[in-house]
Amino acid sequence: MTLSLARRAERVPDRTAIVDASEDRLHAPAETVHEDRVTYAELSRIAGRLAGALEDRGVDPGDTVCLVTRNRVASLALVFACRRLGATLAPISHRLTPATVTRPFEVLEPAVVVAESAQRDLVRSIPYDRTVTLEELAETDASTVDGGTERTDAAPLLAIHGDAGAPIATLSAATVEWNCIDAVLEWELSRGDSGFVLDPLSTAGGLFRTALPVLYAGGRLLIDRAFDPGDTLTAIDESGVTVVSGGRAPIRELAADENAAALAGLERAICDHTVEEAPVETLLEHGVSVSRAYGTPACPTATSRTVSGATDADAVGAPVLDCDAQLVDDEGAALEGEARGQLRLSGPVVADGYATPAADRDGGEADSSGASGFVDGWFDTGERFHREADGSYRRT
Repeated sequence: MTLSLARRAERVPDRTAIVDASEDRLHAPAETVHEDRVTYAELSRIAGRLAGALEDRGVDPGDTVCLVTRNRVASLALVFACRRLGATLAPISHRLTPATVTRPFEVLEPAVVVAESAQRDLVRSIPYDRTVTLEELAETDASTVDGGTERTDAAPLLAIHGDAGAPIATLSAATVEWNCIDAVLEWELSRGDSGFVLDPLSTAGGLFRTALPVLYAGGRLLIDRAFDPGDTLTAIDESGVTVVSGGRAPIRELAADENAAALAGLERAICDHTVEEAPVETLLEHGVSVSRAYGTPACPTATSRTVSGATDADAVGAPVLDCDAQLVDDEGAALEGEARGQLRLSGPVVADGYATPAADRDGGEADSSGASGFVDGWFDTGERFHREADGSYRRT
């Protein structure tokens, strides 16, 4: 397998890559699903056209492109477009407020901000005036950048911010691919899977629990611009969805919906570690295999565990295949065996670091590694855990 969309398009051009299951109208009745299917070949062509449009607007290797939108096909196409240009895509959550949307821009210096028209009010609060709508970008008359020009070493591929807009973790193309590999292996994803991503594609969970891994495996991904439990359950019931991933709110709403019986059509649900026990038990009652996953923007999935019944909600399982974990005491010394301490992570699934302001990068005086949580090759999560004798971890 490969992260290259162009190669996937060559091998399986007519296979469906993404289904946009958004409602056809803004105020459509609940459980009204409008499907817009995009094949791997079409997705690759969209990525090529968007790459050409960005290049036409002055985006060069090493530049950053910020994206403000709900979940759309373009959200994923722009990941591959930036890979072809050697640029960094920085998704900005549309759930930030006018007061908090400025935080990512205290660090990021984008060449352009791309936004869907529906986010115009939020975009007005961004302290940057070089913006373009998705519609304008798609209509740009520019040459296409094909997949053979992928530049993977000019800059990180993704810059992912935390819930409040900061900090911002930077992930290289290699780190993105390792996260896809680990997700495929951990949750046994394959080209036969149809995944529905419930979280925003501006988050680490939204991108790395289902979206990119399903595409990496050659499967089919369903997205919805505005999450609606009725629409999602309809898609599960009628579109053969096999796996969903989501955080506390969407999983809770699915389990509480009057049509929750449709959950029986799922094979697996990947729940964030913050999801309460009650909706997890509902999923189990419908015969769904449930996994709990813990991660951060700097390590999208650090640990995972399969849930078979009522268990401790703070138990997050064991580290995934390519993630090393250690506990340290207050002095930073590594603890052995069963212990309680601060969790540090390392390995190819961990981000390269945190983005830092240009003044810090150029001045050479700031010790960004220590201040950011990256210490001696380890990412310090800043959270305390207990390690059990079997090597599994529990938040304390």
